[in-house]
Amino acid sequence: MNIAVLILLIVLGALLIFGVLPVFVLSYYLYSVLLVRNKPGKWGRECSAPDDDEIVRMFNIGMEWDKLYAGYKHDVSVTSDGFRLVGEYFDFGNKKAAIIIPGRMESLLYSYYFAEPYRKAGYNILVIDNRAHGLSEGKYSCLGYREYRDIIEWSKYLHDTEHAESIVLHGICIGSSVALFTLTAPECPEYIRAMTAEGMYTCFAESFKNHIIEMKKPLFPIYQCSLLMMRIFSHADVVHDGPIYRIGRLNKPILFLHSREDIYSMPDKAEELEAACTAPKRMVWFPTGAHSRIRINHTEKYDSAIEDFLAEFVKEPLNSREKETV
Repeated sequence: MNIAVLILLIVLGALLIFGVLPVFVLSYYLYSVLLVRNKPGKWGRECSAPDDDEIVRMFNIGMEWDKLYAGYKHDVSVTSDGFRLVGEYFDFGNKKAAIIIPGRMESLLYSYYFAEPYRKAGYNILVIDNRAHGLSEGKYSCLGYREYRDIIEWSKYLHDTEHAESIVLHGICIGSSVALFTLTAPECPEYIRAMTAEGMYTCFAESFKNHIIEMKKPLFPIYQCSLLMMRIFSHADVVHDGPIYRIGRLNKPILFLHSREDIYSMPDKAEELEAACTAPKRMVWFPTGAHSRIRINHTEKYDSAIEDFLAEFVKEPLNSREKETV
């Protein structure tokens, strides 16, 4: 073998072993930490941030809400993409239902906290463990690219089994992307009427980049390789697809809830989403509140925004108790 060729092969081998391979290993490690349930109990039914006072307060308030209305609750389940998914349904005797869709790392216990404005507006409440979370089956978080099918199955269950004539979706962070993917899917049932989006990002790549910047970590090359892992394992093209690419297909009402202090789903990106949306819409801005923490800082305004939106934008069938007053 020519000595020059041998040297070239040695150099390329060294680059592969000491350069490229470690990057891919570190990228997969980061990806698995963020989006893979790789051990039992990960993303289970407990407070996701026990050292964060604000998250703990939200969690505890939600648990008190559950205790207050536990008598209306029963366990439910569906099968989607071969996974058994579980939830809890609070049946207040209404013909309308709201599905609360939590973000990454959160179980249905987290969703209790967001249910009250919908209960007050006359909705039954479905809280769910997303696939790969809580007691639901699954390994990979797919950032909405597969989970939207789960929401369609949940909606069919509510309509066909629990006799809900009308359904709205409430998504937090990634949950808002799931809700949008659901409403813009060709197979979305007509009885899913509207959605609320708290802290929706334009695409997950942008939000992911902001997380890395906030942690003061270098972007290149781990960021780019992690995006590749998302494409391969989560089937999520987070660069060329996402809410900003789908919002133009939406034709049902949407309520945007966004904080001026959100450093992950940046306010200027939220303005881009609103501008690209041609569906009936309302944007409500909040001056303070970190990502996914608007309600704990502005509870009355948050709840009123939802109740007003539902009353004005969502034409629902009357509940039995409403009919009695007409």
